[in-house]
Amino acid sequence: MLEKTTSRTEIASLMADIGRRAKAAARPLATAGTERKNAALEAMAQAITARRAEILEANALDMQAGRDSGMAASLLDRLSLDEGRIAAMVDGIRAIAALPDPVGGVIAAWNRPNGLRIERVRTPLGVIGVIYESRPNVTADAGALCLKSGNAVILRGGSDSFHSSRAIHACLVEGLETAGLPADAIQMIPVSDRAAVGELLTGLGGTVDVIVPRGGKSLVARVQADARVPVFAHLEGLCHVYVDKSANPAMARSIVLNAKMRRTGICGSAETLLIDSALDRDVAAAILSDLSAAGCEIHGDSDVMALLPAATPATDEDWRTEYLDAIISARFVDGIDGAIAHIAEWSSNHTEAVIAEDPEVVERFFSEIDSAILLHNASTQFADGGEFGMGAEIGIATGKMHARGPVGVEQLTSFKYRVHGTGQIRP
Repeated sequence: MLEKTTSRTEIASLMADIGRRAKAAARPLATAGTERKNAALEAMAQAITARRAEILEANALDMQAGRDSGMAASLLDRLSLDEGRIAAMVDGIRAIAALPDPVGGVIAAWNRPNGLRIERVRTPLGVIGVIYESRPNVTADAGALCLKSGNAVILRGGSDSFHSSRAIHACLVEGLETAGLPADAIQMIPVSDRAAVGELLTGLGGTVDVIVPRGGKSLVARVQADARVPVFAHLEGLCHVYVDKSANPAMARSIVLNAKMRRTGICGSAETLLIDSALDRDVAAAILSDLSAAGCEIHGDSDVMALLPAATPATDEDWRTEYLDAIISARFVDGIDGAIAHIAEWSSNHTEAVIAEDPEVVERFFSEIDSAILLHNASTQFADGGEFGMGAEIGIATGKMHARGPVGVEQLTSFKYRVHGTGQIRP
């Protein structure tokens, strides 16, 4: 680990060197065979397993620093590692290894009347910069996904997870070296100075092809404002759950409680509950009581407060807030029309769920709401690349260009055209 660099010139020089080395590593990585990449991934998984005590010791340092600084409980949960989460990290890497290799895959092929054979083929993006906060497991997810998709990656974790992320990164480098792949294929910025992020956002002299931010609203806003290369934006998870009058009551109670309270600090946690005004009031009261009994603070409209006097009045600020905590905003709406209108006004286009048995309601929800992930009769906590069968994800892209939703190995590729001829010339 380098000491914090204070000179902007030193940081610029450091980052330029990281960019050059990543670009050089990307070339052999783009043509590395599937077996070699998978061997590296397995070696990474084994290294994390063997060195889990070191990783937990590093995480203990980050957790203590977080507690000393007054970090919120929900953020401490995002930062925390234990044996179970390390095992899940290892399982994620092995799941990525088991995925089909996207590089070289033929997306489409067709013949032209003049005899030309045209193929659209997946290719790596090149060098990806990943900027993230708090969650140290992103180090493993991002490194493994980029490797499988043939991309070099420059990682910039948050200062609060500095020790944890570096311990995990050392295992990734060990895996690369074991498989005979360039160690520079997965680099981590070794300084916590924010000026390093500014340099990364410039594209490092054309060596960085894409930036993926994964963090809070302020981080993503800065990246989008300052980046000089394309960005896969991961905006905040203002996730909504709409309970229709046709919902199965027991299912609605179970899903809403899980969507909010399973893990409150993740981007797929529900932040707003929308209740059909025609829903049986006893069912609505039970849903709200379940949340309150589980320790969730409820900010509600007048109808919600009539059913749950412990609720506090909701304001417009609640509808736009990603709490990442045991807090939810709740209101009654005029059926599916009201739910669609509220989501259209306040959503960050991340994830929304509808709980309903009426197929027409479900069809309208799916066709008229334009968020990256829409769920029917399932918890918003399934908004996760691993749950989608992608092994892991680099983030949930909420934009509309190229990658959208969980960003896995396929989303980390572009394509090129291969045109086969037999001597054709153009008249």
